[in-house]
Amino acid sequence: MGGGALSPFGPGRKKGVQTVAPPLRRQAVRFALLLVFGSLAWVMLCPAASGQTPLKSNDPPRAARLSAFQPPIDTLPIHVNVDMVTVNVTVTDPYDRIVTGLDQSNFKIYDDKVPQKILTFDTEDAPISVGLVFDVSGSMSDKIQKSKEAALQFFKTSNPEDEYFAITFSDRPRLLCGFTSSYKKVEDQLLFQKAGGRTALLDAIYMGLQEMKKSSLNRKALLVISDGGDNHSRYTVRDIKRAVQESDVQIYAIGVFEPLSSRDRTPEEAAGPSLLSDLAQMSGGRMFSVEDPDELPDIAEKISIELRNEYVIGYKPSNLVRDGRWRRIKVKLDPPRGLPPLQVYARTGYYAPTQ
Repeated sequence: MGGGALSPFGPGRKKGVQTVAPPLRRQAVRFALLLVFGSLAWVMLCPAASGQTPLKSNDPPRAARLSAFQPPIDTLPIHVNVDMVTVNVTVTDPYDRIVTGLDQSNFKIYDDKVPQKILTFDTEDAPISVGLVFDVSGSMSDKIQKSKEAALQFFKTSNPEDEYFAITFSDRPRLLCGFTSSYKKVEDQLLFQKAGGRTALLDAIYMGLQEMKKSSLNRKALLVISDGGDNHSRYTVRDIKRAVQESDVQIYAIGVFEPLSSRDRTPEEAAGPSLLSDLAQMSGGRMFSVEDPDELPDIAEKISIELRNEYVIGYKPSNLVRDGRWRRIKVKLDPPRGLPPLQVYARTGYYAPTQ
């Protein structure tokens, strides 16, 4: 209590000097002391009454239980609002070129294999929230300059109404720049980043998904630039896949990988392509694999253009059961005659609500 014992000596009284308080005053002092010590005893013996949860004697320290940068994943599922399910769809031709000009009649959408009625269909270049997740680990040392150029090229082809944030990561992720409508702010911070340390890729993606919850826009995407070689994350692949499924964020990844024949490739780097590809696919985004860093700026511009030319389909599930179960989405094309086989990219599903 304030660093010392509570003293019964009032103003102007000194130790060793006895004073006699009037009877009423003495009773008031005793009553006040009983209240103070009674309250302390109640809080110490009944921490639940103060809204705290008592720690067991074998509980690890809080610092060991919680990450320094982010709380653990919630034990209760996070569900998207499924009164209206919105699906961003990208269509490409056999040469990986964006296909535009299709209309609502060319699309069919299925929710758990049941065909749905499309209620909204849009091709407008609506504003988008973009989170840059940028690898500055030691394995990126010879690729970081071209990676910076790629990020800047992406921003240059963006919509003026877009908003951005940036996360860098090596041993741990760090929010480099919070949401801003000026990509110049991100650019200024990014230019001074240097490579070093290990690779906490999964932790960085999780932080990006959490930061994206602050967005006020309907369309959201993470742009991940990394070699994919995670070797220092607190979260597991399973954790991140669940978090991606529970979000409405597309993931576009540029994987800067060593050639398959390279002897310097670590096991983590070897697993990088499939990791980034899986995360991108389930979110409705795409992963682009690059071996020559000089190709990075062109790939980043391609992703930016792709985000500006998506079809946005909305429907209300006719067969919705509020059971919290994973529901699969399938988008199929009925293209006009004369077109070659087309490829469709869309998120693979969502969690149904429980109430």
